[in-house]
Amino acid sequence: MTYITGAVAAVPTANKGKYVDYVAAVWPLFQSYGASRMVETWGADVPKGKVTDFYGAVDAEDGETIVFSWIEWPDKATADASWQKMQDDPAMKELPEMPFDGSRMIFGGFAPVYEGGTRAAAGYYQGFLLAVPESNKALYTEMADEGWKMFEKYGATGMVEGWGEDVPRGKVTDFYRATRAEPGEVAMFSWVAWPDRATCDKASKAMEAEMGDMDMSRMPFDGMRMMWAGFEPLFDSATAG
Repeated sequence: MTYITGAVAAVPTANKGKYVDYVAAVWPLFQSYGASRMVETWGADVPKGKVTDFYGAVDAEDGETIVFSWIEWPDKATADASWQKMQDDPAMKELPEMPFDGSRMIFGGFAPVYEGGTRAAAGYYQGFLLAVPESNKALYTEMADEGWKMFEKYGATGMVEGWGEDVPRGKVTDFYRATRAEPGEVAMFSWVAWPDRATCDKASKAMEAEMGDMDMSRMPFDGMRMMWAGFEPLFDSATAG
């Protein structure tokens, strides 16, 4: 079963080119450890939130852009083994210097609990972070199915809902702090893929109108602590030359 390493970071906007060069250099290593794909997306429409947002998730500073990224693995065992290989691989010392503050990056391991459409390369992505009570896993999966039907109707090409299975606590930042997770809640890393931003923006307006009368108390999680944003693809190993 596919397993995902999800991450969010704040990268100095001026270092965009250096970041592309960095991830292009890192990908061959992850691929040699068994990764099947790596996707890096660059914040294009990242709103400020009243309770949580992507900026607060990584303590973003002025002049930094949010990056939402993931690595796909054939299974958790392969992903787990890769981290040990990475520590022992001398090639890690030959990589370019990280063009961002890695101490503020948040990351974790996630197992898809729902997938709709395809995971093929897309022109635009919406990324989501949230916390769901562990006891509501089945209810959340049912809600995801309903949500996908709506997204698909308005032109989305794919959706993945990642359930946190190995999400570490961080010294500076982590997914729990980002989502203000409470005891018994699980961190989620999810995305919806679109052919382009115009389709996504049009769909968002249509869905907002359609959901205007929805009873938000029925949601199996606290929607006030969910954050979402729009991202443009920056690097995708599936299409890299």
